[in-house]
Amino acid sequence: MSAGLERILAFATEIARLETVERRTRPPGLGRHESSAEHSWHACMLAMLLAGEAREPIDVGRVLEILLVHDIPEIDCGDQIAYAARSADRHAAERAGAARLFGMLPEAAARRWASRWEELEERATPEARFAHAIDRLCPVLLNLASNGQSWRENAIPVERVKELNRAIGEALPGVWAHVEAAIDRLHAAEPLGPEGR
Repeated sequence: MSAGLERILAFATEIARLETVERRTRPPGLGRHESSAEHSWHACMLAMLLAGEAREPIDVGRVLEILLVHDIPEIDCGDQIAYAARSADRHAAERAGAARLFGMLPEAAARRWASRWEELEERATPEARFAHAIDRLCPVLLNLASNGQSWRENAIPVERVKELNRAIGEALPGVWAHVEAAIDRLHAAEPLGPEGR
C-alpha cells in the first residue's frame, strides 16, 4: 500500500469519530441528540433539495464538499451551541483541529479539504454563504419539529434565534420567510427564552 493511500485510510478512520460528537438538537421522534456526522448528512441532503431556492447561482458539488468537511474539527474540540459567543480560544481550537485532521492527508488532498473548511469560515463565495445558510437551517428545522427543544433547554430568546439565523435569508430568502413565520408561530403559542421556561 502506498504511503498516500495509507494516510487517506487513516484519515477516513479518524473522521468516523465525528459520529460520536454530540450536538444540542434531537432528530424528530428520538430521545437522543444528533451527532455532528448526522448533521453533516442532513445538511448535504438539504443543500441538494434547496439548491433551486438559492439567491445566487451556486455549484452544488462545491457546496456538498464544504458541508462534508465543515464540522470535522469538532472531532478535537466538540460541538458548541451556535448561540454562544465564539471565543478566541474556541476559534484557535477549531483551527488546531482542522490543521491536525486535514494534515493527516497527503499534501494535495490536505490543501483541498482544508481550503473547503476555510471557505466556509470566510463566507466570501456564493457556495460558502449557501452552505452557511444550510448549516443554520438544519437545527432550526429540528427545533421547529420538536417545539423548540434546544432553544427551550438553553433559554434562547426568540430575538436571538432570529438574529443568528437571518443568514438563512441572505442565501435562501423564500425559505427564511417561511421559517421565520414558523418561529413566530412557535413563540406565540409558547414563548421562547427565559420567560418560556
